[in-house]
Amino acid sequence: MKYLAGIVLFSMMMTGHIQAQTQKDKSKMEQISATGFTTFKVSDKVNLYRVSFLNQYQMEVVGHLFIPKNLDQKQKQPAIIVGHPMGAVKEQGADVYASTLADRGFITLAIDLSFWGESEGKPINAVLPDVYAEDFSAAVDFLGTRSFIDKERIGIIGICGSGSFVVSAAKIDPRLKAIATVSMYDMGAVTRNGLNKSQTLEQRRQFLAAAAEQRYADFLGGKPNYMNYLPEKLPADADTVRQEFYDFYRTKRGIHIPKGRTLMETENRTNSAEVKFMNFYPFDDIETISPRPMLFITGSNAHSREFSFDAYKRAAEPKELMVIPNAGHVDLYDRTDLIPFDKLEAFFKTNLK
Repeated sequence: MKYLAGIVLFSMMMTGHIQAQTQKDKSKMEQISATGFTTFKVSDKVNLYRVSFLNQYQMEVVGHLFIPKNLDQKQKQPAIIVGHPMGAVKEQGADVYASTLADRGFITLAIDLSFWGESEGKPINAVLPDVYAEDFSAAVDFLGTRSFIDKERIGIIGICGSGSFVVSAAKIDPRLKAIATVSMYDMGAVTRNGLNKSQTLEQRRQFLAAAAEQRYADFLGGKPNYMNYLPEKLPADADTVRQEFYDFYRTKRGIHIPKGRTLMETENRTNSAEVKFMNFYPFDDIETISPRPMLFITGSNAHSREFSFDAYKRAAEPKELMVIPNAGHVDLYDRTDLIPFDKLEAFFKTNLK
């Protein structure tokens, strides 16, 4: 009867809308159209679902679940969670990986982190690294309780800032069996020290002082002080890193403004929120993730490659560092001709057996 119930549940899922599996399960799952998205594509071999579930803090996390249409209903399947770049949403990078790997036979789930995109959390754009890590564990909760997924075969991919968040999650959640990062940012180190340690201690202190002063305005209901790293129009004196991000987030290539948000409220954070990263040290104890395998992917031209190199150096075996020739940081968000999907497919097939 248990097997039959699983088949009936799966059949319901494949035909449209499905509610939670039990009264205590607050998750929702609804099939949506795979067309109309401009930042990623879904093949006709894959069904797309909008799903939502609660993290341990009772905050709703929203994601896109991709399921191959030819999935074997008689076998529990592995699954892969995908996290978006810091400040982005699932449609910007994460869905590219999730949809492509689903086309290669995996069940995949791209989520919006709390405070971003469609996920719950006030104020919007809040920085809380521990909650971000919790969201990935909540995604494991959701996937591991689906009748068609093998809870012992769940992997994860973190892009950009999510690379550091999935490392943080994996350190305390052994249910994540295989961990890959792409164009990883250590959001703690870059906030404290800048890229390539370009920020002085005095500059850090100035940032801390400004953020602390802004808290008075925040407390009194004043206007949020967005850092405006990505304005509507690119300044003439913009550095190369800002130019690279602008080319993705502020053009048709990658722009996606969630419902109810303004352009300023997408990708940008406030200084009083950003300061929370000063206390974020995701690579401390990274070696304790072993013997679960880790794969670090970065571009040879990526301004962020220092973080993948650092994590690889600190991690214990089994581990692998893959440097993509002629690829920059943002190239690996959506350039499917550069993203090493063959490597990712092999990594997860090997380690989610």
